[in-house]
Amino acid sequence: MTKLLFAASEAVPLVKTGGLADVAGALPRALREKGADARVILPKYGSIPAEFAEQFTTIATFTVRLGWREQYCGLMKAEIDGIVYYLIDNEHYFKRSGLYGYDDDAERFVFFCYAVIESLFHSDFLPDIVHCHDWQTGLIPFLLKTRYRYEPGARDLASVYTIHNLRYQGVFGRELLKDLLGSGDELFGSEGIEFYGAGNCMLGGIRYADKLTTVSPTYANEIQTDYYGEKLDGLLRWRAGDLSGIVNGIDTELFDPMNDPALSTPYRGSLPRKRKNKLALQRELGLEESEDTPLIGIVSRLVDQKGFDLIEAVLEQLLSEKVQLVVLGSGDWHYENMFRKAEAWRPGQVATWFGFNDGLARRIYAGSDMYLMPSKFEPCGLSQLLALRYRSVPIVRETGGLRDTVQPYNEFTGEGNGFSFANYNAHDLLYTVQRAIRFYQDQDTWQRIVANGAKEDIGWSRSAKAYLTLYGSIARHKEEQPTWPVIS
Repeated sequence: MTKLLFAASEAVPLVKTGGLADVAGALPRALREKGADARVILPKYGSIPAEFAEQFTTIATFTVRLGWREQYCGLMKAEIDGIVYYLIDNEHYFKRSGLYGYDDDAERFVFFCYAVIESLFHSDFLPDIVHCHDWQTGLIPFLLKTRYRYEPGARDLASVYTIHNLRYQGVFGRELLKDLLGSGDELFGSEGIEFYGAGNCMLGGIRYADKLTTVSPTYANEIQTDYYGEKLDGLLRWRAGDLSGIVNGIDTELFDPMNDPALSTPYRGSLPRKRKNKLALQRELGLEESEDTPLIGIVSRLVDQKGFDLIEAVLEQLLSEKVQLVVLGSGDWHYENMFRKAEAWRPGQVATWFGFNDGLARRIYAGSDMYLMPSKFEPCGLSQLLALRYRSVPIVRETGGLRDTVQPYNEFTGEGNGFSFANYNAHDLLYTVQRAIRFYQDQDTWQRIVANGAKEDIGWSRSAKAYLTLYGSIARHKEEQPTWPVIS
C-alpha cells in the first residue's frame, strides 16, 4: 500500500480560500478509495471551525529551529470523514483570522515546511511520498534533498510537487530567507533558490521534487513558454521529463443537482426540471421570468486573469442580445462597478451579488443555461466542471484546463460539450456567445450539447488513477537522481 502525506496550506473541509483546498481535501479521499493510505497535514489556523478543531488531539510536541529561533510546535491528529488529518500547531504563526497576506508570511511558511519534516520524527505515520502543493510547501522538497538528506526517516522520503498557479511563487528577500533557513550564500548558488536577486520558495519545489505535476496537460505545456512561464519556464523545460499535467476533478457527491439542498427542484438530465430552477433564480434576483431567454452565469473572482476586460469591451453589444446575465463574485473595484452600472442600466436583464454565497453559487450553476469563463489563463478551473455537472453549457477561452475539459460543439458531427474561442480577443468572445445563443434556440441541438457534457468523467477517479501511476514511477526515478549539495 502506497503511503502518502499531502502537505498543503489549506484543505476542505477544515479551511478554504480557493481551489487548492478542494484538491487537498478530495484527492486523498479518491486515492484511499483506490487502496492508498493518503493523509493530510496543514497549519492549525484560528479560522478552522470549532466543530472540526475540537476533534483533534495532540500526539506530540517538539521544537523547530528557525534560524536563531527555537519555536514550539504541536502535532495534532483527527480522522474526519474517513481521512486522517494532522495539524501543525503554533499560535504565534497561525492563530489568526486569515490564512495569507501577513507581513511575516515568509517566516510562517518556512516554519511550516520545517515543521512538516520534523513531524515525521514524532508521528505515528511514516509516508513513502510527501505530496506538496504550491509555494507555501515548496521548500519541503528542497530541504529533504539538502538539509535532511542523511536523516533517518527522511532520507528515503520521495516528494511530488504540484503547481496550482505558477503566478504565486513565494518570492522573498535574500537576507530574510538566509536568516530563516540558517544558511549562507550557498542557499543562492546554482543549485539553490536564487531568483533575480531574491529567493523563491516555489523554485525550491520545482528544482528538487522527484516528480512535478500541474493541474492540466495544456497548462503543463503552457508554463514551459515565455508567455505563461512567469520567469521559470527555463527551469520547467529542464524538468520537462518529470512534469505531468493531470486535470483536477470535483466531488460529484457534494455537487449533485439531484441531491442539492440549495436548489428548488432536483434534476439530473431533464432540461424542463432544470428550467424550474432557472425560473426560481430569476424570481430570487429580480430578473424577468422567462424560460426562453438564455441565462448566462458567472461565479468568479472579478480580476483581470478571468477575462473581464474582454467582457467589458463588448458588454453593451452582449446585452443587446436577447439574453440575461447573473454575476456572483468580488475583486477589482473597476469590474464590480462595471457590473453595477450594467445592472442599473438593464434592470431585469442583469443581476449581481458581490461577495460569496455558496447556496447562490449552486443556484446560478443550476439556473443558468450557459456559463461564461473567458480566462486569460486558467491552470485547471473548477467552475467549468461544476457547470457541466449542473448541465450548464460552458463558454470558455481555450487555455489551460479549460481547453482540456471543454470541447467546442461541432454542428456537423454533433460532438462537443460547450463553446470556445482561441485568441484573447473581445470580439471572438462576443461571436462565440452569439453562436451559443443561436444554438440555444434549437432545443434538440441544445439537449444534445447538454447530453454530451453529461457523459464527461469530471469526478476524481480518473485523476486518482493517474496520480497512482505517477507515484509508482518514483522508485526508479529516485535511483537516477543526482547528488545535491548539502545546505548545512
